[in-house]
Amino acid sequence: MNNNNDKVKIFLVDDDALFLKSLEIEFLENADFIVETYSTGELCISNLSSSPDVVILDYQLDGIIENAMNGLETLDKVKAYNSEIPVVMLSSQDKIEVAVNCMHHKAFDYVVKSETAFVRLQKIITAIFKYQKMEKELNWYMDRM
Repeated sequence: MNNNNDKVKIFLVDDDALFLKSLEIEFLENADFIVETYSTGELCISNLSSSPDVVILDYQLDGIIENAMNGLETLDKVKAYNSEIPVVMLSSQDKIEVAVNCMHHKAFDYVVKSETAFVRLQKIITAIFKYQKMEKELNWYMDRM
């Protein structure tokens, strides 16, 4: 993790203010995270220099501002900025093609907005850090061969 105090920094990006606030509260109450919230993809992109460990990103993102960047465009820009940042996509649509589309754009995972979304997100974040730790250990091992 890139935070000097070892807290995981999460970017939550969603144009649904109510959902964004409730998700932020869940994260702050249930774990030791630094949470930054953004209502547009543009704001998320302009703050990437503060090094999030994980970005949780809404698929639609065009509810507030017309012609705002959608979730996939934002995802592509996050990956162009730093391909190592894991991005988890959120959507109110439970459609397989939406999930597949997100994966094609290199999302780490896809979560449907529901009462269980937070629990799913927590599990995914745990999986992300396990995966990153395994990758580091594997690279360390490979470097020594």
